[in-house]
Order: sequence, then structure tokens, then C-alpha cells
Amino acid sequence: MTNPTTTSPMTLVPSLEAAWRDVDSSFERFCLTAGIGAIEQMLCEDAQRLAGPRHSRGERVGHRWGATKGKIGFHGGKVAVRRPRVRSEGHEVALPTWRAAQAEDWLGRWAMNLMLINVSTRKLKRAVRLPEGDLPAVMGDGTSKSAASRRFVALSAERMAEWMASDLSKLDLLVIQIDGLHIGNDLVLVGAPGIDEEGHKHPLGLVEGATENAAVVQALIDNLIERGLDPKVCRLFIVDGAKALTKVIRSTFGRHTPIQRCQVHKARNVIDRLPKPLHAAVRKALRQAWELDDADKAERLLRNLARRLEQEAPGVAASILEGLDEMLTVNRLGLPVQLRRSLACTNSIENVMGTVRRVCRNVKRWRNAAMALRWTAAGMLEAAKGFRRLKAHKQLPILKAALAAHHAKHTTKQKLEDNLKAA
Repeated sequence: MTNPTTTSPMTLVPSLEAAWRDVDSSFERFCLTAGIGAIEQMLCEDAQRLAGPRHSRGERVGHRWGATKGKIGFHGGKVAVRRPRVRSEGHEVALPTWRAAQAEDWLGRWAMNLMLINVSTRKLKRAVRLPEGDLPAVMGDGTSKSAASRRFVALSAERMAEWMASDLSKLDLLVIQIDGLHIGNDLVLVGAPGIDEEGHKHPLGLVEGATENAAVVQALIDNLIERGLDPKVCRLFIVDGAKALTKVIRSTFGRHTPIQRCQVHKARNVIDRLPKPLHAAVRKALRQAWELDDADKAERLLRNLARRLEQEAPGVAASILEGLDEMLTVNRLGLPVQLRRSLACTNSIENVMGTVRRVCRNVKRWRNAAMALRWTAAGMLEAAKGFRRLKAHKQLPILKAALAAHHAKHTTKQKLEDNLKAA
């Protein structure tokens, strides 16, 4: 009778043998011990490839120089790993496995992710290491509030720099929304999202400033143009009604550039200034005008509304007439009702701002504008993860054709005016 035998699939190193002993008591401890053992074994193999087997005399890149302890990221903190050292010509040779483990930077990404979902730096240690768990937090493991903050600053600054230098020339943008967001004492202007011809939304850029003036808006638009946004292409701009935005857009992209003023902002500003008995009637009249396909008829309806309010609320009547052309831009372009509803307001950018405010909720003191920019950029990139396609994206070819016709019409008109002046 023969006894069945099986060969072991691997030869266990001492640290892996310790891991197998821990598996019954703690799976987490088993994973940690086994992982450290595997990495240490890979580091020893790297050292052997560079320095050759011990006591050998063959060709080698360097020679052994003892061992030391280093730390790598694990479970939101750091763990110690023993690694051999190899030197050559007076300098230490980096081991490939150690270089790869350091470059992975799971620690920084873990800390940034927790802060983006509103885990404060003071509670990060508790979020990644259970107080009663098998992997307790110890001094120097990278879970302190200061260490988490430093990692967030470094990674958020790196991502913001990469995003602010990204190429925009490959995006066929049809719509750009621009609005301002107050962060502490600094104003961060947000140019997001832009909407391409397939209905996908893209965060574009931001710039800081003390007030929402023309110089700040111009700096934002100049940044977009430097990164590849073609100013000769006709696009639809959606703004909240700030005169500085309109002024800079027309001076940069042409005085006939179509600009849509947010109808939601306008209705809110008008209703808030009226006596309560007039709210329902005025809101109904505004909605009726904006739903009309005929822009001229809609304009007459709004002028009649302003005329009726001249006695009871003269300031509100003037507010309705102010920027009247820009309120009906989507109507004048002849867009379908569903597409008009999506493009007649700044809801997309309001959604981005809501995410930025949520991300920044734990910040109690803004140190400077650089900090506001980093946090706002992190919030915008976080919001971009949840961007959905424009509801009326199938109707965007109509917008593209309307913008092309609008551009051709005013280009021809401008050429005729130039010829008359020359004559």
C-alpha cells in the first residue's frame, strides 16, 4: 500500500510561517504579516540580482551594505519593512521593488479620499485603524492629523496643477458656464462645466480674485484660451447675470457671442422683491414667456409684465427689462423645449458648487488663496466623478447648427458694415 503525498506549492520563509500561525486568530494580521514577508523576500531577490549571492566573486552591480528599516503605506497608515542595502561607487542603489512600493502612494490617495468625504484630519486615525483592532495606531505610522494634512496638501496641489495645465483643444465644447463662488475672503471663479457636442460635461478651470470684476474674469478666460480653447468658435455662454462676465465674454469672443442669462436666478431675484400676493401671478407669467417658441412674442409678454408692475414695484419692472435679450437667447436660437430647459439656467454649475461646499465643510480657517484654490479644485474634480450626460444630449446637433447659423449671419453682417465704412 502506497501513501499519497503532495508537494508544497511554495517554500515558506520565516515571516510567512508566522503569518500562517496568525491566520486563525486574525485575518487582518495574517494579511499584514504575509504581505510584509512577501515584500521582504522580493527585496532580498533584488539585492541578490544587484550584488550577487553572498560570498560570491562574480560580476555584480554593487555590494551589500547591511540592512535597514523603512516604511510603506498600508491600511491608511505606515508599517515597517526590513530591506537590504546595496551600494555602488559610493552611492546607494535603489531596489526596484522598494521604488515601486514608494511610488504607489496609496497612503496619500487614502488620506485624500477620506478628506473628500468629510472625514476630518483629527479622526483619520480612527477611520483607518480600529481602536480595538489587531493593527493599532502607533507613533510615526502616518495616521496623525498633521501627516494626513501634509499628504492632502501635496496630492491636491499636484492634481490641481495637472488639471489646470490640461489640453482643451480636443474638446468640442458647445456650451460654457461661468459663475463665482465665495470661499472665505477670496472669490474663486469657476468655469465649469463645459458641455461638448455629445452632452458630456467637463470641469474647465478656476482662478482667484477679491471681487467678481472684469480683470478676474479675463484671467480665467485667458487661461482657457492658453490651454487650447479656440476664441473663433461660436459657443453658447451661460452666466448668472454679472455684468463683468458679459463684458469680458463679448470683448474676447465677439460682441455677437450668444449669452444666456440664468432664468432661475432672474425669477428668484424678481419674486423676492415683490409682495407675497403677486408671487404666483408673476411666476406664472415668467414661466409662460420662457416656454414660448417665438422669442419676439416672449419679449412682448415680459414687457407687458414690466408695464403692469411699474406702479406697484417700479424697481422690479426695471429688473425684468434689464438684460431682456440675454434672457431669451435660447429661444432666439430656435432650440427645442427640452434643450432650452437644460441650457436656460446654471443648474450644472450650481451642482458643482454644492459639491465644493460639501467638501470644504470641515475647513474652519482659510489661510490664503492658494488653500482655497486647492480645496475648490479638489471639490470640482470630485464633482466631475458624478457628472451625468445632458438630458437633452440628442438635441445638441440642433444647437450646433444654430450656433453655426448665428455665427455666419453676424459675420456676413460685420463684413457688410466694414465694406460700407471703407466705401
